[in-house]
Amino acid sequence: MPKHLPTHLNPRSPLVLDTRELPRRPGVLRAVNRTVAAPADLGVELIGVPEGADLSLDLRLESVSEGVLVSGTVTGPVEGECGRCLRPITDSLVVPIQELYAYAHSTTDETTDEDEVGRMQGDLIDLEPALRDAVVLALPTNPVCREDCPGLCPECGVHWDELPAGHSHEQVDPRWAGLSQLTRQEE
Repeated sequence: MPKHLPTHLNPRSPLVLDTRELPRRPGVLRAVNRTVAAPADLGVELIGVPEGADLSLDLRLESVSEGVLVSGTVTGPVEGECGRCLRPITDSLVVPIQELYAYAHSTTDETTDEDEVGRMQGDLIDLEPALRDAVVLALPTNPVCREDCPGLCPECGVHWDELPAGHSHEQVDPRWAGLSQLTRQEE
């Protein structure tokens, strides 16, 4: 058995789709609409879907000659922090998802690499890897609270939005510090 597939899928798991009611005739469709709890670690370093948050799945299962094509959208909340100013970010995302799950012993086994397409286990489809790939790839690696976020002052760490217009920190090169003392004495 390929190493990326679990040895046994739980048909009661919300991210496992049962295709027993989908005839194996190309062109047959079945709609699946459900709300599932988000799995753990669904995100990147600064932003992601909170574990247990409601993900709305609006999917279409289509029987094709080699397996089942799952397509549709995943909708859910995202939370994180701005990569510039560290303010919290809350938003929602709608991500398209499309994955072919090949029947066992189909010609897809011979014509594709192990990781190119998903594999069905009997009549079950594990949607979590495809959902994880779609959501994580749709998230920004450097999220911002707004496009024109100025970030933080690197010296004092205060939000630039909250500082006066002429805010600055005098930085004197230690090699020239003695000369700055001379100008202060003249004043």
